[in-house]
Amino acid sequence: MSTTYTLDTSTSRANPTPAPLKRLTVPAIKRRKFEGATKQPLVMLTAYTVRMAQLLDPHCDLLLVGDSLGQVIYGLPSTLAVTLDMMCAHGAAVVRGSYHAVVVVDMPFGSYEGSPEQAFASASRILAETGAAAVKLEGGEAMAPTIAFLSQRGIPVMAHIGLTPQAVNALGGYAARGRSQEEEARIHADAKAVAHAGAFAVVVEGVVETIAREITDSLDIPVIGIGASAHCDGQVLVAEDMLGLFDRTARFVKRFEDLAGRITTAVETYADEVRTRRFPTDEQTYAPRD
Repeated sequence: MSTTYTLDTSTSRANPTPAPLKRLTVPAIKRRKFEGATKQPLVMLTAYTVRMAQLLDPHCDLLLVGDSLGQVIYGLPSTLAVTLDMMCAHGAAVVRGSYHAVVVVDMPFGSYEGSPEQAFASASRILAETGAAAVKLEGGEAMAPTIAFLSQRGIPVMAHIGLTPQAVNALGGYAARGRSQEEEARIHADAKAVAHAGAFAVVVEGVVETIAREITDSLDIPVIGIGASAHCDGQVLVAEDMLGLFDRTARFVKRFEDLAGRITTAVETYADEVRTRRFPTDEQTYAPRD
């Protein structure tokens, strides 16, 4: 479906109205990599709300409802406190606001690591309550049996290896991964394991560029990079980061806009007009009926 808008006269808000357009599917995303190469890289951004989904959807192949919403939306210090309830609520919102992209929802910390059965219960709830097409979970070889368990039961899984934010305490921070031979070997093993287990795609985050390039060339499934390599089959960023809504971002983020600056200017103007009684004007108020 694509999005058009109808005006609700009672609230003066424009509401999305679906128009026919076939949504992309997980198999279609997987087929974008053919004979080891992806001619047109996959575009993926995070989305947490209906309105952001509406704006991003026409331009993206995938929308990720990331557990990064813990920091972006809720101001939490990390993703560890994000709950399944949060992910389901925001996932449903993004699905309602999108009609083109494949929506993938992160499985939050503690919702899948205990056992494949626990992961299935969490993943099935996410898909049932949100209408999303797939889930994403962090971890390589250790999570391969869980990925296989879910995939064999009809739940598409996107894997996530390299710098995995849910394991920040074990990793000792957010530094790039793969700088030692031991760590490089582990990342390669993780990539091979999740692909063999049935993941339809894998996010590779915060790894040395040459490792990301080698993984992309070695796997038959799409490799989506974030702080990885332009050679990957696609890229993902937190939308609020690339739009310039935060003062500090990771090294791998490129700011494509300065929305924080634009918002600040707009709010300063609004505040000035309110204080000087230049807003509202006759155009924003209602005259008596004759």
